[in-house]
Amino acid sequence: MDFWNLAISFIYLSQTTAGILGNFSLIFYYLVIYCRENTLKPTDWILTHLMAANALIILSTGVPQTMAVWGLKHFLNDFGCKLLLYFQGLGRSVSIGTTCILSVFQALTISPRKSCWKRHKVKVEKITGYHVSLIWILFTLIFPYSFVNSGSKNVTRKQDFGYCSIVGWDGTGPSLYAALVVCPEVFISVLLAWSSGSMIVILYRHKQRVQHIRSTHGSSTKSPESRVTENILILVFTFLAFHTLSSILRGYIILLYNDNWWLVNTNRIISLCFPSFLPFVLIHRYSIVPKISLVCIRNTNNLISF
Repeated sequence: MDFWNLAISFIYLSQTTAGILGNFSLIFYYLVIYCRENTLKPTDWILTHLMAANALIILSTGVPQTMAVWGLKHFLNDFGCKLLLYFQGLGRSVSIGTTCILSVFQALTISPRKSCWKRHKVKVEKITGYHVSLIWILFTLIFPYSFVNSGSKNVTRKQDFGYCSIVGWDGTGPSLYAALVVCPEVFISVLLAWSSGSMIVILYRHKQRVQHIRSTHGSSTKSPESRVTENILILVFTFLAFHTLSSILRGYIILLYNDNWWLVNTNRIISLCFPSFLPFVLIHRYSIVPKISLVCIRNTNNLISF
């Protein structure tokens, strides 16, 4: 194994390990909070599903890819390969959808009181769980149809993923995939960008409005809403950056039949960046580690009291 192959192997291994530890740690943390309080804040509820979708991406993409680059090649048959691709697409689309719901919800939360969107905040809080569940159900039902016409004998091109290979689409396969998967993802991404832009505008206007108050009192402390919104914006723009770059590279590979080793591995590494390192961004920005410590201390005190 040469230097570059070894470097790629360690990158996949580090991404997969970090993704599994980070996502499952946060899922466990939110489950503990839910068991203690019998409820979760809407933002925490959305983040729990986002972590679940990212964990699905890591398990269906990062784990088999890591196994492949470390020497275990083509260990899946045709059905196993299609099933794995199904879970990869499901996790990716749900991750996009839940990130969009998170951004839209936050935009509604910080909207001005006189805004017509503010009136819908309470309704949105009550049905957030239904929206997230709808995203899971929608893409769970959509993705099987994207494989209807795959595996035709008339197609000579094979896609080799390292851990398995699959025959390319023909007939109406690409059209079905574009209509059922790509178009909803594009719409969701546009909605995500719009809500993020709205938050930037709202925050800027709020800053201009209260600037004289802060200068008078000599305080530079940010409001809780501003801090939370900045966290959401960091999450959203990180997602958009990695998702856009990965989509461009993926489209270039598929449309131009360019299976260059560097290009393929770069695309796969970029696609794993967001689900792998997002938990650590959240832990840092939301100060989750102190909260976890506080929960552990409370549990210890409860045990001592008994």
